[in-house]
Amino acid sequence: MSIISTRIDGLELRLATEADVPAILSFIQQLADYEKLSDQVVATEQKLRDTLFADNPYAEVVLANYQGKDVGFALFFHNYSTFLAKPGIYLEDLFVEPACRGVGVGKALITYLAKLAVERDCGRLEWSVLDWNQPAIDFYQSLGAVMLHDWRINRVTGATLTQMAELFPA
Repeated sequence: MSIISTRIDGLELRLATEADVPAILSFIQQLADYEKLSDQVVATEQKLRDTLFADNPYAEVVLANYQGKDVGFALFFHNYSTFLAKPGIYLEDLFVEPACRGVGVGKALITYLAKLAVERDCGRLEWSVLDWNQPAIDFYQSLGAVMLHDWRINRVTGATLTQMAELFPA
């Protein structure tokens, strides 16, 4: 049986429901602001409902509630390792409000995902971190994470994605 909700010293972690969409969007916007990427956020409450809470959701969200207030989130989805022949969990976003950093919320969120990965028989938990975000890098490494310096992220979006799709013979 998978963990759904847990309480630790005034902190509650739980899987988000559709009613949490406004909080999720707020955390996305706060994360984008922190990363100086606010101009790239096109997410709306409706888009989040359509992609996170439809019949076949694309991702899941864990919310952190500390002393009665939502203070952070982790958005994740399953990927797959051909080498391990197992699913994995990819952490897309982790954010904790600045006032609650240093009290264990981030650690609780990421270890919750590690436990979920083990319960779901995943072979790995992975994520990306911006190279300038040294506090996050130090935090992740303190938990045992290993930076993969030989790998580079590739991304295709927008018009370039459409152009690439048009290269497929019809």
